[in-house]
Amino acid sequence: MLIGFADALAAPEAAASLLGAGYRVAGFARRGRSIALRHMSAVEIVEVSAPEEDFAACVHEVAAAAGAHDVTMPLDDPAVLVCDRGIPPDALVAGARGARAEVALDKRMQLQAAADAGFAVPEWEELVAEEARPELAGDWARPIVLKPALAAEVRDGRLRRLSPRAVATSGELDELRRSWGPETPVLVQRWVSGTGAGVFGLADHGGVHHLSAHRRVRMMNPAGSGSSACASAPVDPELVDPVRRLLAGVDWQGMFMVELLRTEDDWWFMELNGRPWGSLALARRLGFEYPAWTVARLLDEHAVLPEQPAFEDLLCRNLGRELVHLMFVLRGPSSPNDRWPGRVETLRALCARGNRTAWYNLQPGMRSLFLSDAWRTLARQTWEKGRA
Repeated sequence: MLIGFADALAAPEAAASLLGAGYRVAGFARRGRSIALRHMSAVEIVEVSAPEEDFAACVHEVAAAAGAHDVTMPLDDPAVLVCDRGIPPDALVAGARGARAEVALDKRMQLQAAADAGFAVPEWEELVAEEARPELAGDWARPIVLKPALAAEVRDGRLRRLSPRAVATSGELDELRRSWGPETPVLVQRWVSGTGAGVFGLADHGGVHHLSAHRRVRMMNPAGSGSSACASAPVDPELVDPVRRLLAGVDWQGMFMVELLRTEDDWWFMELNGRPWGSLALARRLGFEYPAWTVARLLDEHAVLPEQPAFEDLLCRNLGRELVHLMFVLRGPSSPNDRWPGRVETLRALCARGNRTAWYNLQPGMRSLFLSDAWRTLARQTWEKGRA
């Protein structure tokens, strides 16, 4: 097995899943990058050019590495793009290829497919290249969200990733739009406030199965970011049919995450993640070995998978992200619009001990990786970003 990029948030858990199923695992990593996965001695690290510096060289080198392995699994959006561009069509890839890769990377296609499947989708529109500011209808309340239409793209021979941003004024919108460049496809979408959630599973010849779900407990940055803690949740029966229609509509195969927001009156579709996701640790602690199962069904479409694990209440936390969350809370909000947790309540929540709590990346033989990942997370969010 070849997995990558090796610094993806899901990399340690994906590697552990595959190793536990008896596969030999190597990970491709940006050359010279310090990564926690190096502390997993059973995983060989193959260094390649950083796609942000030379996309073509990276594609060539990943394709060469893939040729020496039976199956390649992209772990994040840049890897989906690199693998789709470089790995031959007849090679085995446990991830999105061709039209499925296009869906995995293009938010416009996902939003349309979700609406067709019956999901509630926050109102959105695409900005044309000539516009500095959209002519929004009068009922578009601020803040709104400006999103890159593509999860990863190539500009001037280099891979580029942009992050969604909430904007409260026309001036902020104009400035952000100019900084991204007129050639970048951009969406503007109505802001929806709710609790982050996800539905996970496998899609293959047997349909959609082995579904699980979680809800977000804390975000690394309370103003908006990935989660630092999440909890298991029962799969809401009203979501099952829309999930099935969505995946059938885009002819999806393999593992998936449907990211949602829960409000008082509805489930809102956010995006489809067509590769392992950051909170993979929670699914694995509950018995859902999605990476290993995906490969098993890729190699043999009739491979017998374990029975659906029974539901359990479980909280799963990322140590580095929890510490970053605390730092954000202690610093205080950077904008009057930010909804901010109290310092005392945050300290109590972070120090609370429960019987049903697990940690990302902490399993037998992974203690050094666990501590290394926490340290690197802190470094990326403090010193490195401070110097930038």
